[in-house]
Amino acid sequence: MLQWFNRNERILLVLFWVSQALLHYVFNTLTVLDDIARNQLPFASWKPWVWEGSSQLLLLLLVPAVWWADRQVPLRYTGWPWRLAAHAGFSALFSLLHVGGMVALRQAIYALQGEHYGFGDWGHELVYEYRKDVFSYSGLLMTFYLYRFVLSRLRGEAHPIVSGEDQAGDPAREAAAPAERFLVRKFGKEFLVAASDIDWVEASGNYMNLHVGERIYPLRATMANMETRLDPKLFVRVHRSVMLNLDRIREIRPQESGDAEALLSSGTLVPISRRYREQLRALVQG
Repeated sequence: MLQWFNRNERILLVLFWVSQALLHYVFNTLTVLDDIARNQLPFASWKPWVWEGSSQLLLLLLVPAVWWADRQVPLRYTGWPWRLAAHAGFSALFSLLHVGGMVALRQAIYALQGEHYGFGDWGHELVYEYRKDVFSYSGLLMTFYLYRFVLSRLRGEAHPIVSGEDQAGDPAREAAAPAERFLVRKFGKEFLVAASDIDWVEASGNYMNLHVGERIYPLRATMANMETRLDPKLFVRVHRSVMLNLDRIREIRPQESGDAEALLSSGTLVPISRRYREQLRALVQG
């Protein structure tokens, strides 16, 4: 099941966000329609569908923007005051984009119906909308972190070991030499993965995913960290977000764009950017 999820993760994430937006859209609209009927308000039935639809569509389109904001300033204990201040600024921009986009969409739809959409006093309405949007922004962040937490527990989280001893996470040791093994903690159990058993490494947010066969183990690190933690004679960077184990490359497939793809012994196709292609060619031929 986990292997299937790993292969289809991006598609499933898109389906999740689209489905939750649709659910919010339908239930919120039905609630507004019920309020209009109970209070006998003079609104045409199509208008609540436009109000809620425009809002949910813009929120859905802004999910990648919040993901990006979190990657730029991840929430951590260290430096938390400036991190919170940064996200306060991001949330204000999030609200401006949300409000501006949904108002423009409503005005366009109203115009098609031969009517005018008035947003009201912008100063007052922006403050009102921000009070709601800051909760939407916070909810998206909480969803991201909950998702990563659950996924890290299911996949197991890795830590480098550089000397064969049972110590991991020591910055001095990690900087001294390439890691020989990685300690993986999963569901309260610990086991070792040899660095040479890693097929390829992929950047994913604040983590580097270690691909070992069909298994994926996240490691909290950056690409620059990984280039020092893995043996440069065995691992080579082939893309801004990918490193390959040279022993796992079965075939290199050039593309017309100048980029290429590497077919690994596992059958996985991994992208190679033109920037790193010549470096890889020299290592393979040498």
